Amino acid sequence: MDLPQYETLALEAPEPHILVVRLNRPHVSNALNTQMGRDLHAVWTGLAAEPGEVRCVVFAAAGEKAFCGGGDLKERNGMTDAAWRHQHEIFERAYWAQLDCPIPIIAAVSGHAYAGGLEMVLASDFAYGVAAARFALTEVTIGIMPGAGGTQTLPRIVGERRAKEIILTGRPFTAQQAEHWGILNRVVETREELTDTAMETARTIARNAPLSVRQAKRSMHFGLQMDIRTALRFEVECYNQLVGTEDRREGIASFNEKRKPVFKGR
Repeated sequence: MDLPQYETLALEAPEPHILVVRLNRPHVSNALNTQMGRDLHAVWTGLAAEPGEVRCVVFAAAGEKAFCGGGDLKERNGMTDAAWRHQHEIFERAYWAQLDCPIPIIAAVSGHAYAGGLEMVLASDFAYGVAAARFALTEVTIGIMPGAGGTQTLPRIVGERRAKEIILTGRPFTAQQAEHWGILNRVVETREELTDTAMETARTIARNAPLSVRQAKRSMHFGLQMDIRTALRFEVECYNQLVGTEDRREGIASFNEKRKPVFKGR
C-alpha cells in the first residue's frame, strides 16, 4: 500500500486491509497542534473519499506516556481570539471527519487521553486501553469547554448524569472506570497486549464483507440520530444496497460450497 506522509502522523499497513494511524508527537505527549488537525482531517476525509483496500483502522499513538494530552497549549499561548477560533475550526472539521469516516476505527489507547485526546477516543467506533491509562475532559479547568464533540459524544456513551460529572469537574478517571462506563470496550495490562488485541479485532473486521461493514456502521451512526421508525426505514435502505453486490453472492456461494468467502468490496 502506497501511504501518504504526514508531519504529525505515522501511517503503517502491517497487514492487508488494515491501516494503523499513529499520532506522532511523543515529545509533547502527542498534543494536538494546528498541523495535526490538518493531518487528521486529511487522513479521515481521504479514507471517506477513497478507502482503497483499507477495511479497518487502528488509531494509536507513539510513545509510552500519552495517547494525546489534548490541545497544544504552548502553541496556543498568546494566540489572538481570531487565530484561536480559526484553529478550532480546523479541529472541528477533523473530529467531524473522523465521526463520519465509513471505515471502522478502533482506538488503541496506550497512555493518558485528556481533553481533545479523549474526544478522539470518543469519536472512534470503539476503544481498547491499557490499565495505566487515565482519562479526563479538563477544558473547564482552563477557561474553555469541550468543543470537539465531547459534550455530545460522552453523554451518548455514558449517560447524561455521568457525563455532567466528568465534564463539569474536569477530574481524571481510570481505565477501569472508563471500561465500566462504556468508554473502553476492554482493558489490558501492557502495550504489547493492546496492540495484539486491537490487531486481532481489526483482522476479524477485515475478513468480513467490507461493503456490509460500512453499511452497518452507516446504519448505526446515522440511525441513532433519528426516531426509531425513521431509523428502521433507513436500515432497510442500507440493507437493500447490499443485495445486488458481488460480495453478497460470494457470501451465499461460499456458505453452500463450505469454503471461506473471498470478498472484494464490490
